[in-house]
Amino acid sequence: INCSGGSIRVAPSPHAMLRKVVLAGLAATAVDAFTAPSGFFGNRQAPAAKINSVKPVSARTQRVNGAASLRAAEATKSKLPASVKPGVVTGQALVDLLNYAKENNFAIPGVNIVGTNSINACMEAAAKYGGPIMVTFSKGGGQFIAGKSLPNKNDEASIAGSIAGALHVRAVAKQYGIPVVLHTDHCQKAWLPWIDGLMAANEDYFKTHGEPLFSSHMLDLSEEPLEENVAICKKYLERMAKCNVLLEMELGVTGGEEDGVDNSGVAPSRFYTQP
Repeated sequence: INCSGGSIRVAPSPHAMLRKVVLAGLAATAVDAFTAPSGFFGNRQAPAAKINSVKPVSARTQRVNGAASLRAAEATKSKLPASVKPGVVTGQALVDLLNYAKENNFAIPGVNIVGTNSINACMEAAAKYGGPIMVTFSKGGGQFIAGKSLPNKNDEASIAGSIAGALHVRAVAKQYGIPVVLHTDHCQKAWLPWIDGLMAANEDYFKTHGEPLFSSHMLDLSEEPLEENVAICKKYLERMAKCNVLLEMELGVTGGEEDGVDNSGVAPSRFYTQP
């Protein structure tokens, strides 16, 4: 688990081990991951150490940090915007939640999942320590959910698996009593057909339910010229706005490699948005 970037990414694992790792990781880093620089939901707490690899966490660490986070969450849970309810959060409710997080100086963990086991483990951890949480699908994670044996030449497995995972979250999220943001992670230019397929699902879901299937999507076109990046994002934003999907844009780079976008050779002086 690496929480250093404000998100938690979990590799495929058997459910029992995954549940243990996610719960332990969130217990040890809940204050740090959910809050910076203030405490959980804006209440100041002592910072917890970051975990940069999967390591055993002592029971005492789990109790101390978990209890502190839970107390802070319980004290402020009623202060969430009235529009934010347990279950999947979309549209104006999502805007309200993000604004509330910004105003109260806390971050919402975004967890990359690979199946219903990791989805459930993450929502269980969020419920235990006070949520909310972002359940995040990558293109590869969606393919993994559908089954690696399926053809994916046109992203059909990635699309089907992401939709299946989103429907699972919608079926059970309210049972955990927490707000859940359904998000998709980095999508480079070559992967836009994946987002096209998910947008078709959003539009179909919107016709029936009055809200999109997913809460938001991310386009990472940082490898393209800035003008092209913004132009493509504008085109997608116009489509997303019609069914209340939020768009995350990646204008700059943070270094390293993620989801097929390799910026490991970029000088640190060029990190983040320029200018």
